[in-house]
Amino acid sequence: MAMNDRAESPEIVILSGGAGPEREVSLASGRCLADSLSLQFSVRLIDLVENRLPADLSAVNQVVFPIIHGEFGEDGELQALLCEAGLEFAGSQEEASRLCMRKDEAKQVVSGAGVRVCPGISFNDPRDCKVDEVIDRLGADLVIKPVDQGSSVSLFITSGVSELQRALLKLPTGKWLIEKRIFGREITVGLLGDHPLGIVEVIPVGGVYDFHSKYSPGSTEYRYPAVLESEIEYEVKSRALLAFEACGCRDFARVDFILCEDGNVHFLEINTLPGLTSTSLLPKSALVAGYDFNLLCRKLVSPAIARFLEKGTRHTNCHAA
Repeated sequence: MAMNDRAESPEIVILSGGAGPEREVSLASGRCLADSLSLQFSVRLIDLVENRLPADLSAVNQVVFPIIHGEFGEDGELQALLCEAGLEFAGSQEEASRLCMRKDEAKQVVSGAGVRVCPGISFNDPRDCKVDEVIDRLGADLVIKPVDQGSSVSLFITSGVSELQRALLKLPTGKWLIEKRIFGREITVGLLGDHPLGIVEVIPVGGVYDFHSKYSPGSTEYRYPAVLESEIEYEVKSRALLAFEACGCRDFARVDFILCEDGNVHFLEINTLPGLTSTSLLPKSALVAGYDFNLLCRKLVSPAIARFLEKGTRHTNCHAA
């Protein structure tokens, strides 16, 4: 069946928005994705304002592309509902999505696969953090971030006891991660299945790649392709693929690293639903590998369409890798 045949292909339903702090970014990603995919497919763009599926989705003639960043979109909840409804969807499944959203757990799995990670400590109540013990273990320069949020929401950079104390006073009870701050070059690489794309270097003007730097034009310089020695480029891509496979990811993802001056690469996190806005990193990574935005979007959705076409009437085990 020709994939450009609108009459035969499933309708692509894009779920964007959500109720979390990354809502506006998700809406922007959804619009960009819809504009691109509508060139070849019948597309329906939905602004999801509640943490539940739209009532009128159909597994018979629709494939879903969830592009809700952060809570409900990347934490496995939405994927579980889609699976229960028998809907084919783009991206990683419930278990991998949940794992990658929990940065501390993902780091343990990735470290077990032989990939170097940034040392860290997770906690719930900031009052339980013993500042001196944290610095003794991780050093004076630290990064504090939520365990289960994306887009550098609530990111704190501290140096020394007093700055760490002040930062902890600002934190509500929740799921938090303190990491040793590894100084080096911030790099990221996208993956389409088992195929690593190009490496992008991220150079924030203010020195910290936070929410403002990510989504404010002119706040960050991007070098793509990143200027790297061939051996380091190979290591980054191979480590990205190792992390992707170890976490059980599917279809696509983007993997972030810090590259130190000594050439060591440290894993930061996996983003299972990367942004698709004008400033997003995955399109830049894809462009290095020869995929323009429209081709990238088709590549992102094509595995889900293939599963839809192959499924027919047979039962699909939703929890298979």
